Amino acid sequence: MNNIATILKKRKKIIIIILACLIAAYFFLVNFLVSAALVPSFMEKLEAFDRITTESYAMQVQTEDIKTTQKRAIDETREWFNEAKCQKLVKESEDGYALVAEEFFSKEESNKWVLLLHGYTGWKEEMYPFAHWYYERGFHVVVPDLRCQGESEGDFIGMGWTDHFDGKLWLDYILSQDDNAKIVIHGQSMGAAAALIMAGDNLAEQVKMVVSDCAYTDAYSMFGEKVKEWFHLPAFPIVDTACLLLKLRGGYNLKDASAIDAVKKSSVPILLIHGDQDAMISVQMARELYDAANCEKELLIVEGAGHAQSQDKDPEAYYGAIDTYIDRYMD
Repeated sequence: MNNIATILKKRKKIIIIILACLIAAYFFLVNFLVSAALVPSFMEKLEAFDRITTESYAMQVQTEDIKTTQKRAIDETREWFNEAKCQKLVKESEDGYALVAEEFFSKEESNKWVLLLHGYTGWKEEMYPFAHWYYERGFHVVVPDLRCQGESEGDFIGMGWTDHFDGKLWLDYILSQDDNAKIVIHGQSMGAAAALIMAGDNLAEQVKMVVSDCAYTDAYSMFGEKVKEWFHLPAFPIVDTACLLLKLRGGYNLKDASAIDAVKKSSVPILLIHGDQDAMISVQMARELYDAANCEKELLIVEGAGHAQSQDKDPEAYYGAIDTYIDRYMD
């Protein structure tokens, strides 16, 4: 009997050790995924990052009209940038990170301002074609690198949540320069989600409108989709565990980054734009955001445009819709 009891006791210990190892391995895996998704310096070391980047590019629409329009916009922007009057801005975030932005001065005296917010793993220079467009319409332009990207410091990409706090720092800067400012917040992809989350807060009355280009409804849903798509793993319980680890490591929860909850509280007019061929963020998310928004709103679906390609697929419709909103809400 003693031998049997000893054997059972040893087996129990082995089972406990195995379970502990499996649990440790699980948390190691999820922690790895958090770093792989939200820490750019870590991403760049991974072979999988190159694969994901290549696959993401391949998912874009590759038609000649998009390529031609994009090249023309880049060439015109480069020529403008070489002559534009600008200055680098540095602000410290509430949690102590140095955040960097470029400010472009309007060519004439103006109270019109735009804050441009780039997308996931992006940088401010990607938004310069938009900066050029607004500049030609008499705007002052502020274009930041979102935290942990470009020249801005940070430990984790903010997925729109920490970015919306940082965005308010740039709004404060604008208001410090111009009490009578009339402000547009224009974001793309993750930057659009940040803009929508900002719209759900009590923003200064000087913020007149938000342009949301291919935003997602919430970061939690996006992570669930990408965990399945990129890593072929189940969303549950991995994303929920990621939320816990991110809260411990990065100070925020993916569930906090919910643009769809924010637009329900918005009083700022919102223009939603999305390409119907977006393989990165489903156009259905734009429809859900539109339905949820409790403010003046419009939805432009651009046929034939992939992710962040609407301005290149149909620039007349894209910029025309923004012009209409500016005429309606900025005067």
